Amino acid sequence: MKRSFYESPKPGKIMQLLWQAAGSDAYLLSKSTYNDQVKYACLGGVVVATGFMAALAGGYAMYTIFAPGDSALVDETHMPTAIVAVIFGIIWGLIIFNLDRFIVASSGVGDGTEAVKWSEFSGALPRIIMGVIIAVTISKPVEIRMFKTEIDTALYEKQIVKQKEFENATRATFEESFSGLEKRKTELEEKRDVLLAALNKAETEFANEIGGRNAAGRGIGPNARAFQATITKYETKIKEFDRVNASKFKTLEEDRITLESELKVLLGQNKKVAAGLNGLLERLKLAHEIAGFWISLFITLLFMAIELTPIFFKMMLTKSPYNYMSDNVKELMLADAGIEVDKNYYENKKGQDRHKIIYHAAQEQLNKKKSVILAQDKLNEAIIDKWVAQEMATINDNIDDYITVKKEV
Repeated sequence: MKRSFYESPKPGKIMQLLWQAAGSDAYLLSKSTYNDQVKYACLGGVVVATGFMAALAGGYAMYTIFAPGDSALVDETHMPTAIVAVIFGIIWGLIIFNLDRFIVASSGVGDGTEAVKWSEFSGALPRIIMGVIIAVTISKPVEIRMFKTEIDTALYEKQIVKQKEFENATRATFEESFSGLEKRKTELEEKRDVLLAALNKAETEFANEIGGRNAAGRGIGPNARAFQATITKYETKIKEFDRVNASKFKTLEEDRITLESELKVLLGQNKKVAAGLNGLLERLKLAHEIAGFWISLFITLLFMAIELTPIFFKMMLTKSPYNYMSDNVKELMLADAGIEVDKNYYENKKGQDRHKIIYHAAQEQLNKKKSVILAQDKLNEAIIDKWVAQEMATINDNIDDYITVKKEV
Protein backbone atom coordinates (compact mmCIF):
# COMPACT_ATOMS: atom_id res chain seq x y z
CA MET A 1 0.00 0.00 0.00
CA LYS A 2 1.32 3.41 -0.99
CA ARG A 3 1.84 5.86 1.86
CA SER A 4 0.56 9.39 1.64
CA PHE A 5 3.08 10.85 4.10
CA TYR A 6 6.34 9.19 2.95
CA GLU A 7 7.53 7.11 0.04
CA SER A 8 10.60 4.92 0.65
CA PRO A 9 13.35 5.37 -1.96
CA LYS A 10 13.70 2.51 -4.39
CA PRO A 11 17.06 0.82 -3.72
CA GLY A 12 19.48 -0.04 -6.49
CA LYS A 13 21.14 -3.41 -7.04
CA ILE A 14 24.40 -2.33 -5.38
CA MET A 15 22.60 -1.08 -2.29
CA GLN A 16 20.65 -4.34 -2.03
CA LEU A 17 23.89 -6.32 -2.25
CA LEU A 18 25.41 -4.18 0.51
CA TRP A 19 22.34 -4.84 2.68
CA GLN A 20 22.84 -8.55 2.19
CA ALA A 21 26.52 -8.18 3.10
CA ALA A 22 25.44 -6.55 6.36
CA GLY A 23 23.02 -9.40 7.08
CA SER A 24 20.05 -7.04 6.96
CA ASP A 25 16.49 -7.67 5.84
CA ALA A 26 16.27 -6.16 2.36
CA TYR A 27 12.47 -6.39 2.30
CA LEU A 28 12.06 -4.30 5.46
CA LEU A 29 14.78 -1.85 4.46
CA SER A 30 13.06 -1.28 1.10
CA LYS A 31 10.02 -0.12 3.11
CA SER A 32 12.07 1.88 5.61
CA THR A 33 13.51 5.40 5.60
CA TYR A 34 16.42 6.49 3.45
CA ASN A 35 18.46 7.01 6.62
CA ASP A 36 18.10 3.35 7.53
CA GLN A 37 18.90 2.29 4.00
CA VAL A 38 22.15 4.28 3.98
CA LYS A 39 23.22 3.12 7.46
CA TYR A 40 22.97 -0.56 6.63
CA ALA A 41 24.46 -0.06 3.18
CA CYS A 42 27.50 1.53 4.85
CA LEU A 43 27.72 -1.43 7.22
CA GLY A 44 27.69 -3.79 4.27
CA GLY A 45 30.30 -1.66 2.53
CA VAL A 46 32.68 -2.05 5.46
CA VAL A 47 32.15 -5.82 5.45
CA VAL A 48 32.81 -6.02 1.69
CA ALA A 49 35.91 -3.80 2.00
CA THR A 50 37.26 -5.99 4.80
CA GLY A 51 36.75 -9.12 2.72
CA PHE A 52 38.48 -7.48 -0.25
CA MET A 53 41.48 -6.42 1.86
CA ALA A 54 41.62 -9.92 3.37
CA ALA A 55 41.71 -11.40 -0.13
CA LEU A 56 44.64 -9.17 -1.12
CA ALA A 57 46.51 -9.81 2.13
CA GLY A 58 45.92 -13.58 2.03
CA GLY A 59 46.95 -13.86 -1.59
CA TYR A 60 50.12 -11.85 -1.05
CA ALA A 61 51.01 -13.88 2.06
CA MET A 62 50.45 -17.14 0.16
CA TYR A 63 52.65 -15.97 -2.73
CA THR A 64 55.41 -14.88 -0.34
CA ILE A 65 55.34 -18.26 1.41
CA PHE A 66 55.33 -20.53 -1.65
CA ALA A 67 57.16 -18.47 -4.30
CA PRO A 68 60.52 -19.99 -5.36
CA GLY A 69 63.33 -18.52 -3.26
CA ASP A 70 65.70 -16.10 -4.93
CA SER A 71 67.63 -12.96 -4.26
CA ALA A 72 65.57 -10.29 -2.51
CA LEU A 73 66.27 -7.87 -5.37
CA VAL A 74 64.90 -10.24 -8.03
CA ASP A 75 61.31 -9.17 -8.64
CA GLU A 76 60.08 -11.67 -11.24
CA THR A 77 56.56 -13.08 -10.86
CA HIS A 78 56.31 -16.86 -10.71
CA MET A 79 53.04 -17.44 -12.55
CA PRO A 80 52.09 -20.92 -11.19
CA THR A 81 52.51 -19.67 -7.62
CA ALA A 82 50.70 -16.44 -8.50
CA ILE A 83 47.69 -18.38 -9.82
CA VAL A 84 47.54 -20.50 -6.66
CA ALA A 85 47.89 -17.33 -4.55
CA VAL A 86 45.01 -15.64 -6.39
CA ILE A 87 42.75 -18.67 -5.85
CA PHE A 88 43.69 -18.85 -2.17
CA GLY A 89 43.22 -15.08 -1.80
CA ILE A 90 39.68 -15.30 -3.19
CA ILE A 91 38.83 -18.19 -0.86
CA TRP A 92 40.41 -16.43 2.13
CA GLY A 93 38.57 -13.21 1.32
CA LEU A 94 35.26 -15.07 1.15
CA ILE A 95 35.99 -16.74 4.50
CA ILE A 96 36.72 -13.40 6.19
CA PHE A 97 33.72 -11.82 4.46
CA ASN A 98 31.48 -14.57 5.78
CA LEU A 99 32.91 -14.25 9.30
CA ASP A 100 32.44 -10.47 9.28
CA ARG A 101 28.94 -10.85 7.92
CA PHE A 102 28.12 -13.24 10.76
CA ILE A 103 29.67 -10.91 13.36
CA VAL A 104 27.74 -7.90 12.10
CA ALA A 105 24.47 -9.76 11.59
CA SER A 106 24.62 -11.35 15.05
CA SER A 107 25.45 -8.06 16.78
CA GLY A 108 22.35 -6.50 18.27
CA VAL A 109 21.40 -2.84 18.33
CA GLY A 110 22.15 -2.73 22.02
CA ASP A 111 19.89 -0.82 24.38
CA GLY A 112 18.76 1.56 21.64
CA THR A 113 20.87 4.50 22.86
CA GLU A 114 24.07 6.00 21.46
CA ALA A 115 26.00 5.24 24.67
CA VAL A 116 27.94 1.97 24.79
CA LYS A 117 27.43 0.56 28.26
CA TRP A 118 29.64 -2.01 29.92
CA SER A 119 26.93 -4.67 29.71
CA GLU A 120 26.75 -4.14 25.94
CA PHE A 121 30.55 -4.15 25.60
CA SER A 122 30.97 -7.33 27.65
CA GLY A 123 28.26 -9.03 25.62
CA ALA A 124 30.02 -8.09 22.39
CA LEU A 125 33.49 -9.05 23.72
CA PRO A 126 33.69 -12.42 21.88
CA ARG A 127 32.87 -10.69 18.59
CA ILE A 128 35.42 -7.96 19.36
CA ILE A 129 38.14 -10.57 20.01
CA MET A 130 37.30 -12.29 16.73
CA GLY A 131 37.48 -8.93 14.96
CA VAL A 132 40.89 -8.15 16.49
CA ILE A 133 42.29 -11.50 15.32
CA ILE A 134 40.96 -10.93 11.81
CA ALA A 135 42.39 -7.40 11.75
CA VAL A 136 45.87 -8.63 12.73
CA THR A 137 45.86 -11.35 10.05
CA ILE A 138 44.97 -8.73 7.44
CA SER A 139 47.33 -5.98 8.62
CA LYS A 140 50.60 -7.94 8.70
CA PRO A 141 50.77 -8.95 5.00
CA VAL A 142 49.72 -5.42 4.06
CA GLU A 143 52.46 -4.05 6.32
CA ILE A 144 55.24 -6.04 4.65
CA ARG A 145 53.91 -4.96 1.24
CA MET A 146 53.93 -1.30 2.28
CA PHE A 147 57.62 -1.47 3.22
CA LYS A 148 58.64 -3.88 0.46
CA THR A 149 61.44 -1.69 -0.97
CA GLU A 150 63.10 -1.16 2.40
CA ILE A 151 62.60 -4.82 3.36
CA ASP A 152 64.13 -6.05 0.06
CA THR A 153 67.23 -3.89 0.59
CA ALA A 154 67.74 -5.02 4.18
CA LEU A 155 66.99 -8.61 3.24
CA TYR A 156 69.54 -8.54 0.40
CA GLU A 157 72.23 -7.36 2.82
CA LYS A 158 71.39 -10.22 5.19
CA GLN A 159 71.48 -12.66 2.28
CA ILE A 160 74.98 -11.52 1.31
CA VAL A 161 76.19 -11.96 4.89
CA LYS A 162 74.54 -15.37 5.09
CA GLN A 163 76.11 -16.47 1.82
CA LYS A 164 79.56 -15.44 3.05
CA GLU A 165 79.07 -17.26 6.34
CA PHE A 166 77.94 -20.36 4.47
CA GLU A 167 80.94 -20.19 2.12
CA ASN A 168 83.42 -19.81 4.99
CA ALA A 169 81.80 -22.63 6.96
CA THR A 170 81.79 -24.89 3.89
CA ARG A 171 85.46 -24.21 3.09
CA ALA A 172 86.41 -24.77 6.73
CA THR A 173 84.61 -28.12 6.65
CA PHE A 174 86.56 -29.25 3.58
CA GLU A 175 89.86 -27.74 4.70
CA GLU A 176 90.68 -30.68 6.98
CA SER A 177 90.01 -33.18 4.20
CA PHE A 178 92.16 -31.27 1.74
CA SER A 179 94.93 -30.97 4.34
CA GLY A 180 94.88 -34.74 4.96
CA LEU A 181 95.19 -35.49 1.25
CA GLU A 182 97.96 -32.92 0.83
CA LYS A 183 99.86 -34.33 3.80
CA ARG A 184 99.75 -37.89 2.46
CA LYS A 185 100.83 -36.68 -0.97
CA THR A 186 103.67 -34.63 0.53
CA GLU A 187 104.92 -37.63 2.51
CA LEU A 188 105.10 -39.74 -0.66
CA GLU A 189 106.79 -36.94 -2.61
CA GLU A 190 109.34 -36.44 0.17
CA LYS A 191 110.27 -40.14 0.05
CA ARG A 192 110.71 -39.91 -3.73
CA ASP A 193 112.69 -36.67 -3.36
CA VAL A 194 115.14 -38.50 -1.03
CA LEU A 195 115.75 -41.15 -3.69
CA LEU A 196 115.95 -38.49 -6.40
CA ALA A 197 118.49 -36.48 -4.37
CA ALA A 198 120.64 -39.56 -3.91
CA LEU A 199 120.42 -40.24 -7.67
CA ASN A 200 121.40 -36.65 -8.50
CA LYS A 201 124.35 -36.83 -6.11
CA ALA A 202 125.56 -40.09 -7.67
CA GLU A 203 125.21 -38.61 -11.17
CA THR A 204 127.19 -35.53 -10.11
CA GLU A 205 129.97 -37.66 -8.59
CA PHE A 206 130.06 -39.82 -11.71
CA ALA A 207 130.32 -36.76 -13.96
CA ASN A 208 133.14 -35.33 -11.83
CA GLU A 209 134.95 -38.66 -11.88
CA ILE A 210 134.94 -39.13 -15.64
CA GLY A 211 135.66 -35.45 -16.19
CA GLY A 212 138.89 -35.54 -14.24
CA ARG A 213 137.70 -33.21 -11.57
CA ASN A 214 138.55 -35.78 -8.92
CA ALA A 215 142.05 -36.82 -7.95
CA ALA A 216 141.79 -40.12 -9.85
CA GLY A 217 142.05 -38.37 -13.22
CA ARG A 218 139.95 -38.47 -16.39
CA GLY A 219 138.16 -41.60 -17.67
CA ILE A 220 136.15 -44.44 -16.28
CA GLY A 221 137.96 -46.06 -13.43
CA PRO A 222 136.93 -48.11 -10.45
CA ASN A 223 135.37 -45.12 -8.71
CA ALA A 224 133.39 -44.15 -11.80
CA ARG A 225 132.09 -47.67 -12.12
CA ALA A 226 131.02 -47.57 -8.46
CA PHE A 227 129.14 -44.31 -8.99
CA GLN A 228 127.63 -45.76 -12.16
CA ALA A 229 126.39 -48.73 -10.18
CA THR A 230 124.98 -46.38 -7.57
CA ILE A 231 123.15 -44.44 -10.30
CA THR A 232 121.66 -47.63 -11.66
CA LYS A 233 120.61 -48.70 -8.16
CA TYR A 234 118.76 -45.45 -7.43
CA GLU A 235 117.19 -45.35 -10.88
CA THR A 236 115.85 -48.82 -10.18
CA LYS A 237 114.60 -47.75 -6.73
CA ILE A 238 112.84 -44.70 -8.20
CA LYS A 239 111.19 -46.79 -10.90
CA GLU A 240 110.10 -49.33 -8.28
CA PHE A 241 108.87 -46.52 -6.04
CA ASP A 242 106.87 -45.01 -8.90
CA ARG A 243 105.46 -48.41 -9.79
CA VAL A 244 104.45 -49.24 -6.24
CA ASN A 245 103.03 -45.80 -5.38
CA ALA A 246 101.45 -44.89 -8.72
CA SER A 247 98.02 -46.11 -7.57
CA LYS A 248 98.38 -44.10 -4.33
CA PHE A 249 99.15 -40.91 -6.26
CA LYS A 250 96.21 -41.62 -8.57
CA THR A 251 93.86 -42.25 -5.65
CA LEU A 252 94.99 -39.06 -3.92
CA GLU A 253 94.41 -37.08 -7.11
CA GLU A 254 90.96 -38.62 -7.61
CA ASP A 255 90.03 -37.87 -3.99
CA ARG A 256 91.18 -34.29 -4.45
CA ILE A 257 89.08 -33.88 -7.61
CA THR A 258 86.06 -35.43 -5.86
CA LEU A 259 86.39 -33.08 -2.90
CA GLU A 260 86.75 -30.09 -5.22
CA SER A 261 83.58 -31.15 -7.07
CA GLU A 262 81.65 -31.53 -3.80
CA LEU A 263 82.91 -28.17 -2.61
CA LYS A 264 81.90 -26.55 -5.89
CA VAL A 265 78.40 -28.05 -5.64
CA LEU A 266 77.92 -26.83 -2.06
CA LEU A 267 79.25 -23.38 -2.88
CA GLY A 268 76.82 -23.29 -5.79
CA GLN A 269 73.96 -23.62 -3.33
CA ASN A 270 74.48 -20.09 -2.04
CA LYS A 271 71.31 -19.00 -3.79
CA LYS A 272 69.30 -21.62 -1.92
CA VAL A 273 70.85 -20.44 1.32
CA ALA A 274 69.87 -16.87 0.46
CA ALA A 275 66.37 -18.04 -0.43
CA GLY A 276 66.02 -19.27 3.13
CA LEU A 277 65.96 -15.63 4.22
CA ASN A 278 63.26 -14.64 1.74
CA GLY A 279 60.23 -16.04 3.55
CA LEU A 280 57.24 -14.49 5.27
CA LEU A 281 58.65 -14.75 8.80
CA GLU A 282 61.89 -12.97 7.93
CA ARG A 283 59.99 -10.21 6.17
CA LEU A 284 57.71 -9.75 9.17
CA LYS A 285 60.76 -9.41 11.43
CA LEU A 286 62.33 -6.85 9.12
CA ALA A 287 59.03 -4.99 8.79
CA HIS A 288 58.92 -4.56 12.58
CA GLU A 289 62.58 -3.50 12.65
CA ILE A 290 62.19 -1.00 9.80
CA ALA A 291 58.80 0.43 10.68
CA GLY A 292 59.36 0.44 14.44
CA PHE A 293 56.92 -0.39 17.18
CA TRP A 294 54.67 2.66 16.89
CA ILE A 295 54.22 2.65 13.11
CA SER A 296 53.53 -1.10 13.14
CA LEU A 297 51.04 -0.62 15.97
CA PHE A 298 49.37 2.25 14.14
CA ILE A 299 48.85 0.13 11.00
CA THR A 300 47.41 -2.72 13.07
CA LEU A 301 45.11 -0.34 14.95
CA LEU A 302 43.95 1.13 11.65
CA PHE A 303 42.76 -2.26 10.45
CA MET A 304 41.28 -2.99 13.86
CA ALA A 305 39.27 0.23 13.61
CA ILE A 306 37.97 -0.80 10.18
CA GLU A 307 37.17 -4.31 11.39
CA LEU A 308 35.53 -3.30 14.69
CA THR A 309 33.62 -0.26 13.41
CA PRO A 310 30.45 -2.21 12.45
CA ILE A 311 30.30 -3.86 15.89
CA PHE A 312 30.56 -0.60 17.85
CA PHE A 313 28.44 1.17 15.28
CA LYS A 314 25.53 -1.24 15.83
CA MET A 315 25.87 -0.87 19.61
CA MET A 316 25.62 2.92 19.19
CA LEU A 317 22.61 2.82 16.88
CA THR A 318 19.36 4.25 18.14
CA LYS A 319 16.24 2.32 17.25
CA SER A 320 14.73 3.36 13.96
CA PRO A 321 11.70 2.31 11.87
CA TYR A 322 13.69 -0.61 10.47
CA ASN A 323 14.41 -1.99 13.96
CA TYR A 324 10.80 -1.67 15.07
CA MET A 325 9.54 -3.29 11.88
CA SER A 326 12.09 -6.08 12.38
CA ASP A 327 10.91 -6.61 15.96
CA ASN A 328 7.31 -6.59 14.76
CA VAL A 329 8.04 -9.23 12.11
CA LYS A 330 9.78 -11.38 14.71
CA GLU A 331 6.75 -11.15 17.00
CA LEU A 332 4.43 -11.97 14.10
CA MET A 333 6.55 -14.98 13.22
CA LEU A 334 6.43 -16.18 16.81
CA ALA A 335 2.68 -15.61 16.97
CA ASP A 336 2.15 -17.40 13.68
CA ALA A 337 4.12 -20.36 15.04
CA GLY A 338 2.14 -20.26 18.29
CA ILE A 339 5.06 -19.23 20.48
CA GLU A 340 4.58 -16.83 23.41
CA VAL A 341 7.54 -15.15 25.11
CA ASP A 342 6.91 -13.67 28.55
CA LYS A 343 9.91 -11.37 28.86
CA ASN A 344 11.65 -10.62 32.15
CA TYR A 345 9.69 -13.47 33.77
CA TYR A 346 12.20 -13.81 36.60
CA GLU A 347 15.76 -12.94 37.59
CA ASN A 348 18.33 -15.66 38.09
CA LYS A 349 20.98 -15.67 40.81
CA LYS A 350 23.24 -13.45 38.71
CA GLY A 351 20.51 -10.82 38.34
CA GLN A 352 19.92 -11.63 34.68
CA ASP A 353 16.39 -11.45 33.33
CA ARG A 354 15.07 -14.79 32.12
CA HIS A 355 12.16 -15.21 29.75
CA LYS A 356 9.32 -17.67 29.97
CA ILE A 357 8.64 -19.27 26.62
CA ILE A 358 5.33 -20.99 25.91
CA TYR A 359 5.04 -23.11 22.76
CA HIS A 360 1.28 -23.11 22.25
CA ALA A 361 1.25 -25.36 19.20
CA ALA A 362 3.40 -27.89 20.99
CA GLN A 363 1.30 -27.46 24.14
CA GLU A 364 -1.86 -28.13 22.12
CA GLN A 365 -0.38 -31.31 20.71
CA LEU A 366 0.75 -32.32 24.18
CA ASN A 367 -2.75 -31.74 25.61
CA LYS A 368 -4.29 -33.81 22.82
CA LYS A 369 -1.83 -36.57 23.46
CA LYS A 370 -2.60 -36.44 27.19
CA SER A 371 -6.37 -36.62 26.50
CA VAL A 372 -5.93 -39.62 24.22
CA ILE A 373 -3.84 -41.39 26.84
CA LEU A 374 -6.37 -40.63 29.63
CA ALA A 375 -9.24 -41.84 27.44
CA GLN A 376 -7.30 -44.99 26.63
CA ASP A 377 -6.71 -45.59 30.34
CA LYS A 378 -10.47 -45.28 31.06
CA LEU A 379 -11.32 -47.68 28.24
CA ASN A 380 -8.75 -50.15 29.50
CA GLU A 381 -10.23 -49.97 33.02
CA ALA A 382 -13.79 -50.52 31.65
CA ILE A 383 -12.64 -53.52 29.60
CA ILE A 384 -10.91 -55.06 32.56
CA ASP A 385 -13.99 -54.55 34.76
CA LYS A 386 -16.26 -56.20 32.17
CA TRP A 387 -13.86 -59.10 31.78
CA VAL A 388 -13.65 -59.62 35.57
CA ALA A 389 -17.49 -59.61 35.82
CA GLN A 390 -17.77 -62.18 33.03
CA GLU A 391 -15.19 -64.44 34.62
CA MET A 392 -16.93 -64.21 38.01
CA ALA A 393 -20.24 -65.23 36.45
CA THR A 394 -18.62 -68.20 34.73
CA ILE A 395 -17.06 -69.35 37.99
CA ASN A 396 -20.37 -69.06 39.86
CA ASP A 397 -22.20 -71.11 37.25
CA ASN A 398 -19.51 -73.81 37.08
CA ILE A 399 -18.00 -73.79 40.53
CA ASP A 400 -17.35 -77.56 40.48
CA ASP A 401 -15.05 -77.18 37.50
CA TYR A 402 -12.81 -74.88 39.51
CA ILE A 403 -12.66 -77.03 42.71
CA THR A 404 -10.44 -80.10 42.94
CA VAL A 405 -10.92 -82.52 45.90
CA LYS A 406 -8.01 -84.75 46.91
CA LYS A 407 -9.10 -88.31 47.57
CA GLU A 408 -7.64 -90.20 50.57
CA VAL A 409 -6.07 -93.57 49.93
